[in-house]
Amino acid sequence: MQPYFYSVSEFLAMGKHGVFVWSCWAITVGMMLAFVIYSRRQRQALIKQLTIQQARQAQRMAKTTIPVTKQPN
Repeated sequence: MQPYFYSVSEFLAMGKHGVFVWSCWAITVGMMLAFVIYSRRQRQALIKQLTIQQARQAQRMAKTTIPVTKQPN
């Protein structure tokens, strides 16, 4: 059995197709990283938005709740 590539430079050149192969790899990995970063930022923004919404709702409920007092018999 013989190796297909005899050196690292031959491996990187990929039989004169290296530019295409490695650029496709770079674009794919870049897009995947961008998607992960975008998803994490969206998640953090959603959590922040939900926290604010819950705080507002709690304030609204506190304002609308009428305290119960004892009525004289």
